[in-house]
Amino acid sequence: MNAPDIDTVPRTAAPVHPTHKFKLLLQREFWEHKGGFLWSPLIAGGISLLLTAMMIVFGLVAAHRAAANGDFQFDGITVNGLDLAQLTSKMDAGDMAEFARGIDLTLFLSSSWPFIVLAFVVFFYCLGALYDERKDRSVLFWKSLPVSDAQTVLSKVASAVVVAPVLAVIASLATMLAFMVMLSIVVLFHGGNPWTLLWGPASPLTIAASSLVWIPVYALWALPTVGWLLLCSAWSRSKPFLWALMVPLFAGIFVSWFDLMELFKLDSSWFWSNVVGRLLLGTVPAMDLVYRNGMAEHAGNQDIQGIVDSLSPASQLASLATPQIWIGAVVGALMIYGAIQLRRRRELAD
Repeated sequence: MNAPDIDTVPRTAAPVHPTHKFKLLLQREFWEHKGGFLWSPLIAGGISLLLTAMMIVFGLVAAHRAAANGDFQFDGITVNGLDLAQLTSKMDAGDMAEFARGIDLTLFLSSSWPFIVLAFVVFFYCLGALYDERKDRSVLFWKSLPVSDAQTVLSKVASAVVVAPVLAVIASLATMLAFMVMLSIVVLFHGGNPWTLLWGPASPLTIAASSLVWIPVYALWALPTVGWLLLCSAWSRSKPFLWALMVPLFAGIFVSWFDLMELFKLDSSWFWSNVVGRLLLGTVPAMDLVYRNGMAEHAGNQDIQGIVDSLSPASQLASLATPQIWIGAVVGALMIYGAIQLRRRRELAD
């Protein structure tokens, strides 16, 4: 029997699965914006650690000088040396609980720098996501590939609300871990037990859980801003930043000037908060807490415990039960759909 030559048998290429296409699109977005997605949060965390190290050094120098001059006192008792074990031995259970809450708040603050950078990275990434490809004419190449406009736009949405926050959380947790190690070394060299004074009272695992739970909350809360920025990026022929910024601001001024919200028995501040704010500030982390808890008005009246509790995993999940987050998500999805339709019709920017 004559077996057919393998080389002469025609081969048909297997169709590429849509999930594989989407994965490749996400990889494309990551490699094109690796500096903003990956390196910016890591650099921000590194700057935070550098400033923390400088503050620790200055604090230790000042404490040693005060101890040497006999000016270092604790509960009215002059201390001759910086012995942390001696200093903390007089703390009761209430003092230790307050000390633990202070450590948790410090961990939140020290690890927040990557999230601050995230707000700017996501904002300007979405603003140029669809405009830049028309400006440099690369849209002609991408449209020649067997990838739909919906897949392309949704890959940019996923990069903004999932990939970037996940990388920011990783950078934040790495910063927090390095911060704890740095403090542990200081405590160890000054007569203290790092596990008793830092790792035991503090709640790094709870903080890590809060950061992980925060990711889907951020994804939903940021959708109105992401959708608005992508819509402006797909629509504007030039200066998308001005269009994205000025349209909501002028709308707010117009509504406030003529008191249009009184027709609905609402104050003009409602429009600024729920329309202008949601369109422009959704990429800022923890804005859902500001809307839900009124932290912008009452932050000065909250104690350390109140601030720490507002950042707990339970508090993060409570944001998912608010109507604002779901109404905003629906509006954001509609604007993303509009961006898909505009990309389908527009090719080149002027």
